[in-house]
Amino acid sequence: MTTEPLHIAYSPCPNDTFVFDALAHGRVPGAPALDVTFADIDITNGMAERGEFDVLKVSYAVLPYILGEYALLPCGGALGRGCGPLVLTREAGVDLTGRTVAVPSEKSTAYLLFRLWAADTLPIKRGGPAGPSVEGGGGRRAGRVGEIVVMPFHEIMPAVRDGKVDAGLVIHEARFTYQNYGLHKLADMGEHWERTTGLPIPLGAIVAKRSLGADTLTRLADAIRASVLAAWDDPEASRPYVMAHAQEMDPAVADQHIGLYVNEFTADLGEDGYAAIRGLLTRAAAEGLLPPLGPDALAFP
Repeated sequence: MTTEPLHIAYSPCPNDTFVFDALAHGRVPGAPALDVTFADIDITNGMAERGEFDVLKVSYAVLPYILGEYALLPCGGALGRGCGPLVLTREAGVDLTGRTVAVPSEKSTAYLLFRLWAADTLPIKRGGPAGPSVEGGGGRRAGRVGEIVVMPFHEIMPAVRDGKVDAGLVIHEARFTYQNYGLHKLADMGEHWERTTGLPIPLGAIVAKRSLGADTLTRLADAIRASVLAAWDDPEASRPYVMAHAQEMDPAVADQHIGLYVNEFTADLGEDGYAAIRGLLTRAAAEGLLPPLGPDALAFP
């Protein structure tokens, strides 16, 4: 493996710092040194599209745009059950047909799951749009939903609370904190996905540049898997790193976050993990949301 540090970017969220703690701090024997940059996933998605880092945590939704340059690693990412994005509203039982919805990114798994849910569950508005999004002007219409507004993740719940948007699509720790804003859960995108597919929810992927070579990619994957196992073996060892970057999160919430997003699929995608990823990207392509995935695009290394 190269002696130069690998430039890696992942989020400051507890699941990522938990997973990478041992590796980032040199506690995985024989592993590469890392030069770590913290960035939210909408930022890392853009980094990957520009080919800026050696290794990145990205949304599965961006894979079709980057798999020419990057390979999907079989470990280190986030899939799971009972951990999907939520649609929140100020009032319970709102019909989102024609309403404005805030989302953290349009190139995210959360957005794909939201669009697939909307296509399956919202009534067709007579005379209104019923297909893939229609571009135009300063806004974007998404199927039966009205305008989609992209805003930073931390602004979404306040915007819904204050009536600036009709609904918000939220991820991460918002699952545990939305009631603090007086908001209601309209729908759970993960529940819909699991009910209709039987598969886990693909959320975040670890990708690395193919130019590193097959040997380096394999050794990197082994090192990440070892870092995951080390975190499970001694959870307290990672706590200082987790809490230093958890953005004032309560330790109990951080533990819930890790419990949801770090699981068997983090150690190894396995058959169900790969089926979930291909299923999501194939369905999204069929809806016109993504370009189609090549037959060997997910192969490793």
